[in-house]
Amino acid sequence: MKYTTEIIIEKPLEYVINKMDSTDNMKHWQEGLVSAEHISGTPGEFGAKMKLNYDFGKRKMELIETITKQNFPSEFHATYTTKGMRNIQQNYFESIEENHTRWICKNEFQPTNFVMNAMLFLMPRAFKKQTKTYMKNFKNFVENGTSTANA
Repeated sequence: MKYTTEIIIEKPLEYVINKMDSTDNMKHWQEGLVSAEHISGTPGEFGAKMKLNYDFGKRKMELIETITKQNFPSEFHATYTTKGMRNIQQNYFESIEENHTRWICKNEFQPTNFVMNAMLFLMPRAFKKQTKTYMKNFKNFVENGTSTANA
């Protein structure tokens, strides 16, 4: 399943990228994030791997992020793998007017087992909704300092 989501952030591109390019900031906009642990490579650069642990109440999830392209301020691409699913994500950032940044997020979800294939088929909106939620949370964090940590 492939889809594209975009959002306009009312802050300059450099400010947005500064917030995006920080592991410490992830907890402020990625609800459920419990920990982010560097595994290999140079943090933030091509090929770097990081383990992300999430807790959504009854459901816990571990993702491995692998950076496939880091060309800030314009692009950041990564692959996220977890049990049964791979997400190939391409993020594009551009300054569109004074103090405004467009963030375009392209996702491709690839199920790697039958259960996740069925989930993707039966609940495609849930994946899109999660992406939109994280993007809105990031926008609120950047524009207003609103954090989802300890929410």
